[in-house]
Amino acid sequence: MSFKRSVRLWPLTLLLFLLACQPQTIVETVEVTRMVENTVVETRVVEVGGEDVVVEVTRVVEPTAVPAPQGGHVIYSNFADANTFNPVLGNDQASSDVYSLMFLGLTQLDPFSGSIVGDLAESWDISEDGLTYTFHLRPDAVWSDGTPVTAQDVVFTFDAINNDAVASPRRGDFASVASWAVVDDQTVEVTMSALDCTILANIGTGIIPAHVYGSDPEAIPENPENTAPTVVSGPFAFQEWVADDHVTLAANPTYFRGAPNVATWTMKVYADQSAELAGLLAGEATYTSPVGPAFVSVIEGQIASGAPLSMRKYFDNGFTFLGYNLANPENPQNGWDDLDGDGKYTEGEPPLPQDPHPILGDLAVRQAIANSIDYQGIINQVAFGQGGPIVANVWPSIEWAYNTELEPYTQDLDKARQILDDAGWVDSDGDGVREKDGKRLSLSLMTNAGNEKRENIGVLLKDVLAQVGIEIQLDFLEFGTVVQRLVGQTYDMIVIGFGGGAPDPDDTNLFSYINDEPGAGFNFASYYNPVVEENLAKGKAIAGCAEAERAPYYHSNQVEIYNDLPASFLHVDLENTVWWNNLEGIDPNVWSREYNVQEWYFTN
Repeated sequence: MSFKRSVRLWPLTLLLFLLACQPQTIVETVEVTRMVENTVVETRVVEVGGEDVVVEVTRVVEPTAVPAPQGGHVIYSNFADANTFNPVLGNDQASSDVYSLMFLGLTQLDPFSGSIVGDLAESWDISEDGLTYTFHLRPDAVWSDGTPVTAQDVVFTFDAINNDAVASPRRGDFASVASWAVVDDQTVEVTMSALDCTILANIGTGIIPAHVYGSDPEAIPENPENTAPTVVSGPFAFQEWVADDHVTLAANPTYFRGAPNVATWTMKVYADQSAELAGLLAGEATYTSPVGPAFVSVIEGQIASGAPLSMRKYFDNGFTFLGYNLANPENPQNGWDDLDGDGKYTEGEPPLPQDPHPILGDLAVRQAIANSIDYQGIINQVAFGQGGPIVANVWPSIEWAYNTELEPYTQDLDKARQILDDAGWVDSDGDGVREKDGKRLSLSLMTNAGNEKRENIGVLLKDVLAQVGIEIQLDFLEFGTVVQRLVGQTYDMIVIGFGGGAPDPDDTNLFSYINDEPGAGFNFASYYNPVVEENLAKGKAIAGCAEAERAPYYHSNQVEIYNDLPASFLHVDLENTVWWNNLEGIDPNVWSREYNVQEWYFTN
């Protein structure tokens, strides 16, 4: 779907004011008096009954199509490298930035509304009971080697996601799916075990080619295709990856929406946001997103001085947060009791009590930290105003589900100290760090090196928590290492962002015990709350998915998560996308930055 707005050619319309008797009409002169968009209004002098009458003729003209210039190299800047180019395995934004241009899913987000629309799926039917989805694939979708994209590819991908050996982070998205099957080459049937209002978004994962990966899904984790794919379905095909430097993709001439105008798309990796900005201003990069908040004023100054740059701002579909590991990082465990021994969650398997974190397992410590944070100060001083407040786990932009009755946490150091005192955490030796039962109140806090905003948040947190007797060790690590430790649940605390999904408040992937799976799941806090579980199940099982009926469950969940503190939600990010003006066609917005990348072109 190109999302172009079409221009209709209407029949020529004469607006004639004639006498009751209509004599012969002779056109004497024609003058174009004005043009409004694609509408031409012509003035004509017409002889009617011996008198000259001025009339107007309005017609719509079709603009002459001018082919876009071909060639050129788009360079996108980033300060984190990818880990994989396989969408079944990917769990980080940098990887997604790349593989989403190579592998399409059944569905995607409409870039203007965020609603679910087709991608590889041309259409789908839903049974009356809401439990069977039948997807019809586009007949013109082909792999870059000319092989048609078929239902076999879809089923192979779904099999891979749900294979124990693959350990896909997306397995939890299929928790309410009972089965999937090939109907014919162009048709896939998905059968649900329960109603699920999120399923169309959840199964939008990129589809991988079965004829390339082979018949054994268990071999996928070690397949060289993961880092050098040879066959793709998207607008660009893999060309080269130099780790920690760049990834280059080449235009795919078989892309069903049309081959891109530009020759290549490259993600250039910089050491940090300062180097990234310097690279952009030096012309090394064509566009970047997001701009580090400290540098937004620099870009604005460049534009004001006449630099041929454009910048677009919009609130991101996600948030920055301080995440807590509630379980023992020395003993990561699955969040469910694996009764059948198959190594994955099976419907009905109960939650497994976790070995708690020796410090963060104490709610009082998390409460003290939450009351120590200067949230508005982070927005004003660290994010330089490029953010907005958030109280819990639902984005404010999802207005129907956002709980407006909750008051955001605010900084109250005296309250934080009192909470720790009451919980038995006291500084008995006078060294400035509290202890309890011989355990020092000392924690590590990690984030990705090079993200200067997150690094600065870490420094601010270290300083303010020292004031209430909590010692923090900062670990600024390479992004891949951060993701590995986070998903592996071998950390104490983390400053990171989460988002990029559909505008739906369902947080099963983050807060359900079924996604508490070290090495794969996104419930890296090892959080479990039976009320939250019930709300998640009921909130997405509403027949018809009416927002008004779903909302109470998500309002309740925000209260639970606000009180339980598996994370402290710091702010909603204000995204800033910047590009050089010789790149035409780019239209970044909250739901998609590269939805029309095949239409981009350079003017010089």
